Amino acid sequence: MIRNIIRRPSFPSIRGQKIFADGSSVLSETAKPAWYRDVAKYGHSNLRKSLWQLVGTFIPYFMLWAAMIYTVQQGFPYWITLALAAVAGGILVRIFILFHDCSHGSFFASRRANTILGYVTGILTFTAFEDWRRAHNLHHATAGDLDRRGVGDVWTMTTEEYLAAPRPRRLAYRIYRNPLVLFGIGPLLLFLLFQRFSKRGAGKREQKSVLLTNMALLLIAGAATWTIGLQTYLLIQLPVILISGSLGLWLFYIQHQFENAYWDRHESWDPMRVALEGSSYFKLPKILQWFTGNIGLHHIHHVRPSIPNYNLQECYDDVAGFQAVKAITLRTSFRSLRLGLYDAKKNIMVSFRSLAALDAEPKANVN
Repeated sequence: MIRNIIRRPSFPSIRGQKIFADGSSVLSETAKPAWYRDVAKYGHSNLRKSLWQLVGTFIPYFMLWAAMIYTVQQGFPYWITLALAAVAGGILVRIFILFHDCSHGSFFASRRANTILGYVTGILTFTAFEDWRRAHNLHHATAGDLDRRGVGDVWTMTTEEYLAAPRPRRLAYRIYRNPLVLFGIGPLLLFLLFQRFSKRGAGKREQKSVLLTNMALLLIAGAATWTIGLQTYLLIQLPVILISGSLGLWLFYIQHQFENAYWDRHESWDPMRVALEGSSYFKLPKILQWFTGNIGLHHIHHVRPSIPNYNLQECYDDVAGFQAVKAITLRTSFRSLRLGLYDAKKNIMVSFRSLAALDAEPKANVN
């Protein structure tokens, strides 16, 4: 395990932490809590569990697609198709978690197997594997760092930045953070449009993965048009990608956007605090935990990204250090919707409404 990590290309060291291209990290000895050594045994893939997840995920997904094609072509009420699409969208979230594990090299022991499955699941989720992997691993290297925002994260401004920003930028930020945009229009724009282009700073490998993914999606659309018809394909694919995208973005939002989420300036940024205090434990009912591939245990994932999704719950149950993190429940998670800014003085996320008094102070001084 250690030899494999050492051979991986890496990003620069960050405050006692070495971030590797698969998102894994090695913390300095002084940064490790006493229980950190106990986590290592969960960072190994299990071929039997991996294959069982593939069977238990892909077969229901494609069966739902067959059922939706039948309902559309047989003239069933469209709400029946949409009901099936809701379930398929939930399973597509789970497929994205498999894709996510592959990006960290954790789903299979074989790097090639992870890459192949990453490309396949990336096509199903409209996401180029290599390009997304690079951006996501940068997210792991910079999460919670106020001086290194902007890659693979949700746009977050501090209160000071927002108050100093010109009105057009404030308006753009408010529109971006509106739940109807972030979880409604946003997923369609992200997965259908933005993901069709490589991200800033992408290399040739990442650009190639975007090109290959786009070509595969065109071939699938072409084959669907020839077999089941373009209208049938769109009546199924669009709601599935919208539902899965909305759910996926909501999960990602809750993972780092909550009231007491840890943020800090780069010089005092602490990667272990990012994992335990800046990444949430989103406790979900068992059925939703299945659909989301245990990703609610996000604090564990940020401590050790090499842990495959099917080992996260066992790791949580066995390591007391993870159990000390306060859980966010499905009910309490909706409180995060009102949070739009980070107050660097109070070290908490705050609402736009709370800025009314602060926004008026400079004007009062001028008068």
